[in-house]
Amino acid sequence: MSELLKQVRVIDPIADTDRAADVLIVDGTLEAIADEIVDYPEGTEIVEARGLVFGPGLIDLYGRSGEPGFEHRETLDSLRRSALAGGFTRLTILPETDPPVDNGAILSQLQQTPPLPNSPSPHLDFWGALTVGLAGTQMTELRELDAAGAVGFADGRPLQNLTLLFRILEYNRTVNKIVALWPCDTKLVAGGVARESVKSVRLGLPGDPALSETTALAALLECVAATGTPVHIMRVSVARSLELIREAKARGLPVTASTPWTHVLLDDDRLDSYDPNLRLAPPIGTRTDRMALLSGIQDGTIDAIAIDGTPYSYEEKTLAFADAPPGAIGLELALPLLWNHLVESGELSAAHLWRLLSTHPARCLDRDPPTIAPPQPAEAILFAPRQMWTVERNTLRSRSANTPWLGRSISGRVRRVWCGGAAP
Repeated sequence: MSELLKQVRVIDPIADTDRAADVLIVDGTLEAIADEIVDYPEGTEIVEARGLVFGPGLIDLYGRSGEPGFEHRETLDSLRRSALAGGFTRLTILPETDPPVDNGAILSQLQQTPPLPNSPSPHLDFWGALTVGLAGTQMTELRELDAAGAVGFADGRPLQNLTLLFRILEYNRTVNKIVALWPCDTKLVAGGVARESVKSVRLGLPGDPALSETTALAALLECVAATGTPVHIMRVSVARSLELIREAKARGLPVTASTPWTHVLLDDDRLDSYDPNLRLAPPIGTRTDRMALLSGIQDGTIDAIAIDGTPYSYEEKTLAFADAPPGAIGLELALPLLWNHLVESGELSAAHLWRLLSTHPARCLDRDPPTIAPPQPAEAILFAPRQMWTVERNTLRSRSANTPWLGRSISGRVRRVWCGGAAP
C-alpha cells in the first residue's frame, strides 16, 4: 500500500522546520518528503492533506497500565488503542501493577505481550521498580531488571528513605540506566489534596504545601551531586522547583525534568467545581505555578511533557474530591489540548511542542527519537488540529473516562498513525 499526502504541514522537531510538503509512504516506509512529488507507484492513494499536520510519533515518558491486576481500568491492548488515538507510538509504563514489576520474570512476561492485531501497535517499554513491592524499603535486583530489558528504574511513588536513595544512585552507576524519581515528602503532604493556597483554604480542601515538593527535590539534587548518577525528575509542579532545577543544570548536574501535561493547562482556579477528576498527584498548582511551568518549558528547564495517565473506573473515581484517588487519563487528549492552548495561542512553536512530546522524551530515556528523515520505516502521525469531537465514554478508546474534559467538545484529532520504527 502506498499513500501520498499532498501539501501536508510537516513538523520536524529535530531540524526545527515547519513547512508544507508532499509526503510519500510506501508499505509503511517513509520514502520521500519534497515540495512536490510527481513520481510515485501506480495505485497510490492520494490524500489531499492541506490543513493536516504530519510529524514524528509521540512518546509518553511515564504512565500506568491496569494490566496486570486492574484490568477493569485498562488492559495493555486498550492502552495501546488509546495511545493510537492520541498519536503515541511508544509508551513507557510504570511498575505500579499487581504484582509490581520488581523482578525480571514479571518484566519478561509483560514484554511478551503480543501486538495489536490488524492495526499499528505502539511499542511498550517498562520501568523496572526501584524497591521491592514498591514499598520503599529494599532495593530491587537492578541488574536482573536491566538484563530483562527495563528501560530504566522508577517506583512511580515518592521514595522517602534518603539513605536508600543514595545507595540506589551509587549502585546504579554500575548499571548505567536512567533513574526517574518523584520528589515529594509525604510527611509534609500530610493528607493534603489541593496545593496549599488561599484557594484551598477558601474551598475547605486540605492543603499540600509547595514545600512537600521543593524540600524533597533539594535533597534529591544533593544526592545527584554526590553520586553523579543521571536522574530524571518526574512531576515538577511548583514554581520554586523550576528555580532549583535551573540552578542544578547550571552546575552541570546530570538531570532532566518533566511535568504532567495537565499542570501546564490547569491551575487551582478550576477547583471550584470540586470535580474529582481534578484530584491529581501532585495537585494542580496556583496560576503562579502554571506560568512558571510554561516559562520552564520555553527556556528548556523542563525537558519534556509527560502524560502520566492513571485510569480509574467510574465507581472508583466518582467520590467526594478529597476521597477520590488521584489521577486522570490523557493519551487521547494531550496533543489536541496542548496544541490548542500553546501552539494556536503562540506560546510555543509547533516544532517545540513536538520536541516536548517526542524528541525529548526519547532522549530522557536515552533512546533514539523518532525522525522523519526518509528513507526509513515510518514512525509518524497525521493530525487534524481543527477537527471537532466530543470527549465521551464512547469516543474514548480507554476503558476509563476519568478526565475533567469529559462531556466537552475539543478541537484536534489524530487521523492516522504509523508505528513501523517504534521498536528501538
